[in-house]
Amino acid sequence: MNLIIAEKPSVAKSIALVIGATETRKGYLEGNGWLVSWCYGHLTEAAQPEDYNPSWKKWRLEDLPLLPNPFVFRVSEDTADQFELLKRLMNDQNTGVVVNACDAGREGELIFRNVYVLAQCKKPMKRLWISSMEDAAIREGIQTLRNGADYDGLYRSAVCRAEADWLVGINGSRFFTKTYDAKLSVGRVMSPTLALLVQREDEIDRFIPTPFWTVTLEFGGFPASSTRMNQQQDALILAASCKDATATVQTVAQKERSEKAPALYDLTTLQREANRILGYSAQQTLDYLQALYEKKLCSYPRTDSRYLTDDMEASVEKYVAVAGAICGLWPPSTVNAKQVCNSKKVSDHHALIPTLSATPNAVEALPLGEREVLKLVSLALLRAVSAPYRFSETVATVSCAGSSFTAKGKTVLDLGWRTYDRKLENEEGSEAEKNKESVLPELAEGQSLPVQSAAVKAGKTTPPKHYTEDTLLAAMETAGAKDMPEDAERKGLGTPATRAGILEKLISIGYVEREKSKKLTFLLPATAGKALIAVLPQELRSPQLTAEWEYRLKEIERGELEPDAFRAGIQSMLSGIISNYVPDDATRMLFPSQRSRVSLGTCPRCGKNVIENSKGFVCEDRGCGFAIWKASHFFTKQGLTPDAALISALLTGKPVRLRCHSAEKDKDYFAYVTMKDDREKTEFDVKFPKKRGRR
Repeated sequence: MNLIIAEKPSVAKSIALVIGATETRKGYLEGNGWLVSWCYGHLTEAAQPEDYNPSWKKWRLEDLPLLPNPFVFRVSEDTADQFELLKRLMNDQNTGVVVNACDAGREGELIFRNVYVLAQCKKPMKRLWISSMEDAAIREGIQTLRNGADYDGLYRSAVCRAEADWLVGINGSRFFTKTYDAKLSVGRVMSPTLALLVQREDEIDRFIPTPFWTVTLEFGGFPASSTRMNQQQDALILAASCKDATATVQTVAQKERSEKAPALYDLTTLQREANRILGYSAQQTLDYLQALYEKKLCSYPRTDSRYLTDDMEASVEKYVAVAGAICGLWPPSTVNAKQVCNSKKVSDHHALIPTLSATPNAVEALPLGEREVLKLVSLALLRAVSAPYRFSETVATVSCAGSSFTAKGKTVLDLGWRTYDRKLENEEGSEAEKNKESVLPELAEGQSLPVQSAAVKAGKTTPPKHYTEDTLLAAMETAGAKDMPEDAERKGLGTPATRAGILEKLISIGYVEREKSKKLTFLLPATAGKALIAVLPQELRSPQLTAEWEYRLKEIERGELEPDAFRAGIQSMLSGIISNYVPDDATRMLFPSQRSRVSLGTCPRCGKNVIENSKGFVCEDRGCGFAIWKASHFFTKQGLTPDAALISALLTGKPVRLRCHSAEKDKDYFAYVTMKDDREKTEFDVKFPKKRGRR
């Protein structure tokens, strides 16, 4: 028996169906000489600080930086049962080869390898690497399984990524939380992404608009405009001079131009387009794509390539026919397959395309979001194989009253790929006006043109635009690119697979807010996000540095950089920050200190102040752990809700007389309550007063 392990149950079932493993067992499928089981995404997680050293559970500045050696993973508590099943199957004496069929990328490699290592499996390892869940692709992949060792570099880069995120996240968050006495979250990719947003808002806030004026002349069929002028009076004088005058054509330049078809989509470009055209968030688009992939209707979603491999050239026309049917459009008369195939520009997976299984009936049955995303992917393929967009551009300059004016015109010669672009834009109704072509009449140098009207138009420079998910994804993709080698395989912040999750996390923790304005949704940094970036050192908010780390991870994958060198660089940076960072009064003012709140008494565990928050009464030292919750079982049972006065009295260690209520007997009674804490748990001792009149 050979064992296949997929990333998700749905994928495992698709593979099992193709290879004939149709007998259902508890947690796996069996048949035809195969066992097929699955993970539930990550079955393992990076070990917590207290797993390395129990004293690291408390957040203390004196412990930082935390530098585990070696870095380890542990089995997640909520997936332990599935891990134990996989461990048993992997180590069963009847199991021959173990096949990694998790998603064909860095995270999929990490998911499988962690299970393989923690299960202490020694069986031969193979890799199923496919870019489509179609039956034919699965069948071919099974027949051509690759050696697992071929992906050791990918695994090492995945571990280094996880370790870098742990080191920066744990040390950064603890250091700045303790330094500013406020809960702060720092992330290797998250913080530089937040910095991009804060920087853009700062540019907008500091922007001072500059007014300008232009003069536009009308010649009864086309306009010509002057250059911008800084003084309104100059524009008024020029317009008056040109009124009822005659202009002279100075130059006429006509040039034929062409624009080649855009490349196919990778994940990021599709997320940008889906945000711009459909209003979908990056995470929504990724979720829709993943569903399409698992339904065998689209190729592998987490790709950073925009081309197909050379060996796919003969099949391109088939995919184009499918794309045309999905969109209800005729494919181009000539399919230029060569311009979408370039193996040198394909990394782990080729560009996004619909699969041959995407029949009109299958597409019609899809939910709206999945159907619209698949249409975008299909339109991209129709465009990419089309002829160039060709047009003739005319630029004429005319002279009037001693000043020069420019007129431009365009004549479309061949719509080419824009045939499909127009279809998309007309459906959206947003680009019709922009695409309206202007045509200049026949003009000759020296020709006289009577001026029919001269008007002054006022304008002003505009600030940079707020980021949308479309434009922020573009900024993340190109961050630090100018400092990377031209042939670098991966540039920017994060990867196509992780960028959507980063944006969602920034929003969920309150550092970024979505704000809808007309048809656009902007991403704006919240006050807490601005405050965090204001105090972070350059190393932790630098998009260039984080982009460089991403490039180094790719070098590790290719075997060009040792993981120890990458690890040492990050550890050295963190040690330097923690040793040298000194907060000042200005930055402290950004975070209202919990120490400024009213102290209710002394913490029985560490001697610091106990303060009140929305959920209860806690030690001001977040690492201490002492807390009395307002909804605690003890007080609820007594029919009480503790307040600040009660907690202050209990912290003295003396008995406190309380009026309690028994729900069972529906009556009130008095009791003396004393709080006791043994540094691990808090308990309450209840004694009832002696009744008078008894001997």
